[in-house]
Amino acid sequence: MADKNKGGISKQALLLSALALVLLVLVIVFFTGGGGEKVKRFVETNVPQEPVAPAGKAAARTVTLFFVDEDDLLHKETREIPAGPAASDEAARALAELVRGSEEGFSSPLPPGTRVRQVFVTKDGVATVDFSREIVENFSYGSTAELAAVYAVVDTLVSNFPAVKRVVLLVEGAERETLGGHVDLSRAFLPDYSLVAK
Repeated sequence: MADKNKGGISKQALLLSALALVLLVLVIVFFTGGGGEKVKRFVETNVPQEPVAPAGKAAARTVTLFFVDEDDLLHKETREIPAGPAASDEAARALAELVRGSEEGFSSPLPPGTRVRQVFVTKDGVATVDFSREIVENFSYGSTAELAAVYAVVDTLVSNFPAVKRVVLLVEGAERETLGGHVDLSRAFLPDYSLVAK
């Protein structure tokens, strides 16, 4: 009887050992087998890779700026600005280039020393541009020049940034009646390309 018991325990132990071995092999195959490789191939072939800028050179994008001539007509000029990380950052950089001036002999529509304090773009397409006080303090133009300045800003933003449909202008974070006494700033401006030279 003892021999029978001994043999029975031995068979059960052997069976449990075999099952444990099979389970161990299955676990090893599951975690190290082809399943992991398939995921790797999916990631490599189906997920688009972000373009990497060459070492030492930041990503850039081309924008169209609007400068003025002596007749207060707007002239298009392209410029490269650093890209990203958000449209509002790119918009601020484009306007800073507008202040910096033309490379083709035209004038900046904005007074010297003007800074772009911030640009906000809402989900419904309104860009709010906050300029420094120099845009008012250094502004000494007539009504057509003031109109050209407003639409140089508006047209630059709307033509380059699809998310922007209308533009509101602020000075030092506050609403102003005008920049120089002529153009009512109490509304959001739609683009107007009628001032662009043909």
